[in-house]
Amino acid sequence: MMLQQHLLFVLYSFCGIVIKEAATKNKVKGSQAQFPITQNVTVVEGSTANMTCRVDYNDNTSLQWSNPAQQTLFFGDKKALRDNRIELVRASWKELTISISDVALSDEGQYTCSLFTMPVKTSKAFLTVLGVPAKPEITGLSRPAQEGEDVTLTCTTSGSKPAADIRWFRNDKEVQAGQKEVNATGRSFTVRSSVHLKVDRKDDGAAYTCVVEHVTLGSLPHQVTEVLEVHYPPQVKIVHSVIVPQEGQYFKLECMSKGNPLPEPVMWTKDGGELPDIERMIVEGRDLIITTLNKTDNGTYRCEASNHLGTNRDEFLLYVYDPNALTQHGPDHALIGGVVAVVVFITLCFIIVLGRYLARHKGTYLTNEAKGAEDAPDADTAIINAEGNHAHAEEKKEYFI
Repeated sequence: MMLQQHLLFVLYSFCGIVIKEAATKNKVKGSQAQFPITQNVTVVEGSTANMTCRVDYNDNTSLQWSNPAQQTLFFGDKKALRDNRIELVRASWKELTISISDVALSDEGQYTCSLFTMPVKTSKAFLTVLGVPAKPEITGLSRPAQEGEDVTLTCTTSGSKPAADIRWFRNDKEVQAGQKEVNATGRSFTVRSSVHLKVDRKDDGAAYTCVVEHVTLGSLPHQVTEVLEVHYPPQVKIVHSVIVPQEGQYFKLECMSKGNPLPEPVMWTKDGGELPDIERMIVEGRDLIITTLNKTDNGTYRCEASNHLGTNRDEFLLYVYDPNALTQHGPDHALIGGVVAVVVFITLCFIIVLGRYLARHKGTYLTNEAKGAEDAPDADTAIINAEGNHAHAEEKKEYFI
């Protein structure tokens, strides 16, 4: 009996020790897992930010969110700050999630999640708010520019965070801009970029586009376009409708004029005076039409165009041919004669060049021959010996005969 009681006491003591050890281990394990976990959040200005705090193990201890000013936003599921933008998303012993709608740049900062253990444990989460750049504006061209004038176009955008990038394009081709100017305006930035150019008539109608790129815009950047208007004096050129004007033909001279402002109207004159025959010589817009040509129409015709920047002109010398003369003699004969003259001229030039070339090389050849003769003094002796050998051979021939 005594032995049985002793065994039961030992057994109860052992179980107590085991239970106490297990409780101690669970308490240590729970204390280690009882720690708030948060993550940094990045949102675009005007959107909604969700702030989440989690705990892997919680023994019914409350969670709390505080803003950068250490003002309590939510204690558990109880709202502490009167701000209609802040709402409760989820509240439990393991999670506290709140939302901040219509986020402003002023909401940026370090938020704190607190777990009210002994001691209190905290975790920090930084809320980053990106500022969206405003649509850009181009300044510097309030009136039409004049050819040769220096013009500076400036593109400005504000409200970006971080600072936006600006690129310039001329008719869809990127151009180099000046240095970007960045100024801080509160929590956001104002960015400016300029292009400097000396305009000419080629810039009239050119489209200069400012493109604003930013992380908040993705693949859809802001852009604005300014179309240049450049004023320049007229350019004039006369184009005729017939190559060989003949009596009785219809004939038209077209005055092609360019300028900004467009020179209207153009003025036609003949030999420095007015058109002599207004019944046959008709001005239609920029064209001068002679309904029926005759010899009296020969002369110099001038087209003159003007705008407030200057005047320009072009002239055309008209000679009216007799159709009968052209038929008898024909322009083909003149063409053939011209071709023959060119061929003769080229042939003569070739002969002259060839003669000079041969004369130069002939002198060199004779000099070399004379030098060769001096280097061979036995040539005469060889000739004499050859003649002697021939005479001796003749004597031998007569002897044998």
